Amino acid sequence: MAYVNVPKDLSKVKTKVMFNLTKRQLVCFGSGALIGVPLFFLLKGCVSTSTASLCMVLVMLPFFMLAIYEKNGQPLEKIIHNYVQVRFVRPKHRPYQTNNFYAVLERQYHLDKEVQRIVCKNDIKTKADPRRAQRDRRRHRTGKADG
Repeated sequence: MAYVNVPKDLSKVKTKVMFNLTKRQLVCFGSGALIGVPLFFLLKGCVSTSTASLCMVLVMLPFFMLAIYEKNGQPLEKIIHNYVQVRFVRPKHRPYQTNNFYAVLERQYHLDKEVQRIVCKNDIKTKADPRRAQRDRRRHRTGKADG
């Protein structure tokens, strides 16, 4: 009877298309060959064969790295993107901040108390001088300023 191992985590299983390679690997290898092989034939006439082949390998190497390298399920371009974001784009110092409901309620409570204190202070002034309160109300209705 045939026995086949089935992995428990199926998210790491990749579909192989041709030559036991994924679509991504085929595209990356094909792109590398599309650029590297013509470069080799162009350089072969100007420099030695070993130098031309070394240049071809150096040009094709990034494509091979993009095809093969993977860390924590992320391909190389995502790793490079994350590195650039952390190193150059985002701020270095990111303080921990929360905006929870309790803090909002506490701020609102303090604001209410401050408004109440201001209103009470104005009420004390009007009780001390009722004519002033009447004058302020009249000015407010007519829109005239002190003068």
